[in-house]
Amino acid sequence: MDEDLKKSIMTTGTSLVGIVCKNGIVMAGDRRTTAGGIVMNKDKLKVDMINDYLVISGTGIASDIELAKKLIRAQLKLKELKDRKRPTVREAAGMITMMSYNNIRQPSMIPFMAGLMVGGLNEDGNAELYSVEPAGSAVKVEDFDANFSSGMPYILGLLEREWKKGMTIEEGVELALNAIKSSSERDVASGNGIDVLTITKDGINHVSRQKLEKIYKEHD
Repeated sequence: MDEDLKKSIMTTGTSLVGIVCKNGIVMAGDRRTTAGGIVMNKDKLKVDMINDYLVISGTGIASDIELAKKLIRAQLKLKELKDRKRPTVREAAGMITMMSYNNIRQPSMIPFMAGLMVGGLNEDGNAELYSVEPAGSAVKVEDFDANFSSGMPYILGLLEREWKKGMTIEEGVELALNAIKSSSERDVASGNGIDVLTITKDGINHVSRQKLEKIYKEHD
């Protein structure tokens, strides 16, 4: 395979954000998927509710992200049946961590490469957010995160200035929207739309679905 083509196929990007609020978690992502400099999909949901208490968003190789979601959904169900109780968000993040750690260290021509954010609701009504890096370590997020998405530099700069401890879910939703819009203005791998999900004691809600509409106008 030509080296330039190989690099193009292996290059992906996105914009993700997770925000901790006083009464829950806000997670958001854009809708564009790319392969190098080519836009492959303009309407891809990247913040996915995999069951009734857990949300996962991912950046990296699209197939790895989709496989990770399928595997963790099955593993959580098996653990729930075995333990006769619902796994915690921390346990779910731990499963993903071990899967990422093991997969990236297995000899392969194309290694597993995906960064994931895991947000969910524990049975006691407490919402938590974890960030799992591609190498397989997990960190509990106490404020905000953008994982290793290509829009991260633009998102973190905005959140450093705008996030405040104790902000409401409504404020978090507006901040998440602004963060994705900001990254979409400068990151060529991000754009085309925004999805925002909230995680509170009342459950998981897809509160915003925005699509970018192109309008061409004559320029004076």
